[in-house]
This record gives sequence, C-alpha cells and structure tokens, in this order.
Amino acid sequence: MPSRRQFMAAAALTPAVAAVPIPSAAAGTRDWPTGPGQRIRPQQPDRELRRILSALDQRRIEASVRKLASFGTRHTLSSQTDPIRGIGAARDWILKELGGYGIRAELQSFVQPPGGRIPVPTTITNVLATLPGTDPNRVYVVSGHYDSRASDVMDFTSDAPGADDDASGVAVVMELARVMAARKPKATIIFAAVAGEEQGLLGAAHLAESLKPVDLQGMFTNDIVGAAPPDADRVVRLFAEGVPTSETPEQAAIRRSVGGENDSPSRQLARFVTDVANNSATGMTVEVIYRRDRYLRGGDHIPFLERGRPAARFTEPHENYAHQHQNVRVENGVQFGDLVEFCSFPYMTGVARVNAAALWSLANGPSTPKNVRIRTNRLTNETDLVWDKGSDAAGYEVVWRPTQEADWTHRIPVGAVTAHTVDLSKDNVFFGVRAVDQEGHRSPVAFPVPAP
Repeated sequence: MPSRRQFMAAAALTPAVAAVPIPSAAAGTRDWPTGPGQRIRPQQPDRELRRILSALDQRRIEASVRKLASFGTRHTLSSQTDPIRGIGAARDWILKELGGYGIRAELQSFVQPPGGRIPVPTTITNVLATLPGTDPNRVYVVSGHYDSRASDVMDFTSDAPGADDDASGVAVVMELARVMAARKPKATIIFAAVAGEEQGLLGAAHLAESLKPVDLQGMFTNDIVGAAPPDADRVVRLFAEGVPTSETPEQAAIRRSVGGENDSPSRQLARFVTDVANNSATGMTVEVIYRRDRYLRGGDHIPFLERGRPAARFTEPHENYAHQHQNVRVENGVQFGDLVEFCSFPYMTGVARVNAAALWSLANGPSTPKNVRIRTNRLTNETDLVWDKGSDAAGYEVVWRPTQEADWTHRIPVGAVTAHTVDLSKDNVFFGVRAVDQEGHRSPVAFPVPAP
C-alpha cells in the first residue's frame, strides 16, 4: 500500500486538467431560488370594507358584554324560562337584538340526550342570523358561544357571568351582524351564537351537521377574545390545524407522497386572514398558531373540522386562567370570576375588525378554486397545474413558495384559464391556485393533489 508521501508525489506528476465549466441551470430551474412571478403583497381593504371597519362600535360591543353578563349564569343546564336569569333569558335577548338589525334571525333547537356533561335530556338552542348572498350556495360562518360555566362544569346555579368566555365572542359576532346587515355580499354569511359549548361543543356540532349539504367554505369561532396584556393588546391568535381531522387513509397516503402537512384548507383560510387583516385598517396583528387548538382545550371550530370544513379559532394571546371559569368570589380583597372588569373593549373592537376584514373579503371575493390538481405522470422540470373553472372568477393566479417557507411568496397571473405550466420544478417548491374577480379580490389558495 503506497504511503501518503508516495501518493502526494504521484499526484504532483499528474498532468493538469483544464477546469470544466459549470453548465448554466436547466430551463426549469434557471430562476432558482427566486423563481418566476411577482412577490406577493397583502390585499388592501376596498372602500366598502373600510366603511364596515369604521362602523364597528366599541360602545355597542361593551353594552352587549355587560348585558350577557347580567343574566347571572348562562349555563346550558340553567333555566330556559326565567325572563331575568339563565340561558333562556340570554337566548331571547340575543334573538331580539339580532332581529332588530333588520337581518333574518331564528332559533335552531334540538334535544340533546343524556351523556357526558348532559345528565338529563336537554333542549339546546343556537341563535342564528343569516345574511343572504347573491350566491346562496356559498356560505361562511362566524360564531361565539353564549353559554357559560362556573368552576364546576355541572354547577348550573352559581353565578357564571362569562364575560370573556364567551360573551366577548358573542358580542363581536353580534356587532358584525349589525354592521353588515344592510349590505349585499356575494356569498351568504351566518352569524351564530351557539350553546352547549362548555358541555361538549354540542350546539356547534348540531350547526355543522345541519350545514353539510351546503358549500361551506370557511368557519371562524371567536372564543375568549376579551382581553390582552398591554404588550400584546394588538395581537390575536388564530388556531389552524395542519393535517385535517377528517383525513381518510387514502388522503393521508396522497399527502405523505407529495407533502402538504402545512397546507390543509384551514391553514389556507388562516393565511387568507393574515393577507387581508394584518394591516393599518384593522390595527391588529394576527398570529397564526399551527395547531388545532390549545392543550386541554377545544372550541366550536372542531365539529366543523371533523366534517371536513375549513375552520379556525380566534382567541386572545394570553388567557387569564386565574379568573377563567372561577365562581364569583372575593379572596383577600381580590375578585375572582369571569367578570366584565377583566375585559378590554378596545381590544374586542380590534378583534371585530379582524373578523370583519376576513369575512367581508371572503364573502365579497371569488370562490376558492375546486379540483386543483398537479400532473405527476411525467418526469420534467416543469409543473403542470389544472383546475375547474368557477362561475365568479375573472381569472386565476398560480402561487408558490419554497418548501421551508410558512406562507406563499410568489404569484403568477395566468388569466381566465383552467390549466397552466410553470417553468419551475414541482420537486422543489409548493404550488397553489387562487381565483381573482373583476375588482381584484382574491380567494383563499387551493392546494393541489396529484392528478389521476
């Protein structure tokens, strides 16, 4: 075996080889890592949305929270007939208020059989206000839950004012309904105050089941949106799951083959919210949390996720667990309980603006593209995308991002077509497609699946 010295000597005697020029990148990757298209910029509010944002009234939101807290308890098992105290009194007041906005308001009732946190057959009632769109088949839902609880979830007699959890969310939904009631969006919006949340998301589950026949393209719940610490009083969290709750084994196999763990319909919905609501018009920052919900907790978006619908949860950035769900009492001069005094009404109004920006932009823009596919039947450094034409789209944009990026970085306007080839390898980036209408409104992105 030659020594290191012998090897080095032999190498010195080897004729020099001319440097081989590195070839330029192949056509499909020549723009890497920047790639084709334009950098994506956030969508700005149109004139009508700015009117909506300016019309949201902090005083009305505060009045709604104080009124809901005044019913003493809104426990699902509390009185449904007492005109002053209990969930029935709260239900009737919400219905009357929503109806007074000039919007169609109705009760959606069902009997929940015994089980879990329901000891006896119990009537549970959601209060719904529907703003019809010019496309009645496309629907969006925004909700808060009007039931409350004390320390013991089965205690339906103690005071449980539930100002933050969740009179705050209901007040936001009611104010959205009031401001939007006289307007005519393209899609239908359902403003929902649901019950039975603390007993197991019961009202939301019934609502989600009732909406299975319609094209429900997005759902938001506002749950605990009443307060924030001074250093985060312009921040709202938005929980959005990744791998869909309702994913079938076949869908899981497809996702594992192409990626997309960060590209569920709910994540696309959340990205849309940041696109339209992180701006000076709302004065808020939406922090998307890539989880279905918090540890040991769950909100009314979950029954919608379980039925395969895009849904996400708004909630404040730092919950006060010391007071949440506590029976109302005083200890060493400190009040405990979910009281109005712990709420911030300017903060709630900011959350209402975020909701308004998201809902109006969704309902007044084009529908999310359907049946988006990526062709994988040939080896190429190009990417072929196809999709179905929507009736409300003037054109489409292909969007893409490097796989390590959390949000879309580039857009490629492709016009009123249903197929497009991108000069960029599908192996290196993630692609999506979104619709654009005549006014320039954009839809949420649809993530493609492999074409058959």
